[in-house]
Amino acid sequence: MRRSILVSTSLMLLGSFSMAQLPNLKKVKSSVKKQVQTTIASSNPISSDATAETASGLKEALQQGVRFSVEKLGTVDGFFKDSLLKILLPPDARKAESRLRQLGLGSEVDRALLAMNRGAEKAVSTSTEIFVQAIQQLTIQDAVGILRGNQDAATQYLNRMCRQTLTKNMKPLVQQALNQVEATRYWGDVVRPYNRFSKQKINPDLTDYVTEKALDGLFSRIAGEEKRIRQDPMARTTELMQKVFGSR
Repeated sequence: MRRSILVSTSLMLLGSFSMAQLPNLKKVKSSVKKQVQTTIASSNPISSDATAETASGLKEALQQGVRFSVEKLGTVDGFFKDSLLKILLPPDARKAESRLRQLGLGSEVDRALLAMNRGAEKAVSTSTEIFVQAIQQLTIQDAVGILRGNQDAATQYLNRMCRQTLTKNMKPLVQQALNQVEATRYWGDVVRPYNRFSKQKINPDLTDYVTEKALDGLFSRIAGEEKRIRQDPMARTTELMQKVFGSR
């Protein structure tokens, strides 16, 4: 189709030039290119699914996914009792965990783990508004790309739009939450005695680690909800979602 438009438009334009004008090929080429672009644009309008309705349906799906995920993870035991998303010790400390327990620090390790997850739960519970602002910015072009994209295309969009802002806003909240649940003290109780005797020191700063793991868990949960909405008609809780995802 595109090729036939190019050929017919080129012939039409060339016919409009006199023989005296033909040597000026640069101008001819420029005019042909401009006319072809105009013709293609008019003959290939935005597809029917690229409508405000599509964007609205995707916004509803994103809002549902975010709301569900924040409610699940931003509550007591949201992280701690989730076998897949529970925040474990940092990698360097995880290698030393068995040794820490052998040294009689098992209860301190357990308290630190609980405190880390409590900090993540409290921080995640405050994230909804940032997601809402990003969802409101979704355009029709974004919606088309998301609808035709991978099973986690909407989650990837939110990750791109929100991750930096979420990190900035959640980091002090994680720090505050960790302090409130005494994670810093519990973690210090684990790290300090271990670092006295070990050549391989453990970083005692938990804030960056917990913030990153909390966001990883949150986006993982949102991706799972997005996949469910795409695949399961029963997960589409509004008429608009049923229409948008049912027509794919």
